[in-house]
Amino acid sequence: MSKFQFKKGTKVEISIDEDGFRGAWFIGTIVKQPAKNENQVMVEYETLLEDDESTPLREKVDLVQIRPVPPRETKRVYKIDEEVDVCYNDGWWEGVITQVLDDNQYSVYFRPSREQSDFKESDLRLHREWVNQKWVPPLQEEKEEEVVVAEEKIHNEKEEKYFCKGSLVEVSNDEDGFEGAWFAATVIELIGKDKFLIEYTDLRTDDDKEFVREEVDALHIRPRPPKAKLDKFKKSEEVDALYNDGWWVGIISKVLGQSKYLVYFKTTEETLEFKDNELRLHQDWIDGKWVIASKGLDLTE
Repeated sequence: MSKFQFKKGTKVEISIDEDGFRGAWFIGTIVKQPAKNENQVMVEYETLLEDDESTPLREKVDLVQIRPVPPRETKRVYKIDEEVDVCYNDGWWEGVITQVLDDNQYSVYFRPSREQSDFKESDLRLHREWVNQKWVPPLQEEKEEEVVVAEEKIHNEKEEKYFCKGSLVEVSNDEDGFEGAWFAATVIELIGKDKFLIEYTDLRTDDDKEFVREEVDALHIRPRPPKAKLDKFKKSEEVDALYNDGWWVGIISKVLGQSKYLVYFKTTEETLEFKDNELRLHQDWIDGKWVIASKGLDLTE
């Protein structure tokens, strides 16, 4: 079975080690995969908001606070004293079935708060722990194995399609000063599983005689994004700006005249001016598809 990886765009569940939240799990997405040997990762919650309630809450959490989202199993009948998770107050809270009611409803007791409430079967799931890359109690093994095999097959087919020799790609770098930027490159060859030799399109060696070549893994490579149909950019829109031989993610802070824009870069806290032909709508490569996060548009043909 494939080991769970903290890839950008992966949907996860997050625990919060604060009073009033212990024992609950909240749905979120990994915003950026952790650098090598880093023990924290930036996440964006699906149901929790920032203090001003205008945007989803983002924060860095320890890797031990993250686990995959457990798959929902087929409809089941729960029994008294069975441990369950309840979808309640924006998260999943652990409780115990104390009474089986009519119309597929159950009474659930929450030990930390010593409260009891009634819930529908659709609001419950069997309580499980994520231990050593496995769910305990285990899922239905045969079905789980079939899903894993199918996912691996799809993954391999996508890599063969998008990252074969000669493919035009973009490559990211975790070094200080390069976070969030993508650089155009070409795949020279596939080196083993999930590793590639690439040659940059615009980055040259120190002697300026040839283009830089290096090995990258699957976490740091993606196809070149398609052009999104867009007449003009709007204020607060997330874009990529062509700067210093790469594409850097920023936000339109002001629309100027003559197809010019001011772009704010959060990582450096800088604001620079760009023409519209130096900008593109920001897209993320998630599970083999191009997605505009703010609009949820799938741009893959």
